[in-house]
Amino acid sequence: MSGTTNLDELIKGMTPNLKKGEYVFTTVTKFHTIDRKLIFCEFKEEEGTTLVLEKKTADNLHLKYDYVASWITLMIHSSLDAVGLTAIFSTELAKYNISCNVIAAYYHDHIFVNKNDAIKAIDVLNLLAKNHK
Repeated sequence: MSGTTNLDELIKGMTPNLKKGEYVFTTVTKFHTIDRKLIFCEFKEEEGTTLVLEKKTADNLHLKYDYVASWITLMIHSSLDAVGLTAIFSTELAKYNISCNVIAAYYHDHIFVNKNDAIKAIDVLNLLAKNHK
């Protein structure tokens, strides 16, 4: 099941879903003491490992972060080979001064936006899907 590559279908059917909660990006050099069930995403960089966690989990673990985000999932199954989806929705969000941090997973694209912009971002994405030709 490789997902959709047709850009028009992806935009029209993206169906953004706002997950409950607040999420943060933090970085650690060692995380073997953190229960992996608490980690939504991890990415290894030379400087350390970036973790995406619920804010309350990071607070409980005394982890530092600078950015509190809301998590939006585009519910259409997009292919990792799809071209242009990220460019289109990130450009549209930028028109409304909404930054986005995107994680592409096997089934869906996940967008993290500042928690104060979450509702506006959902509105922008829904309008983009509705008005796309």
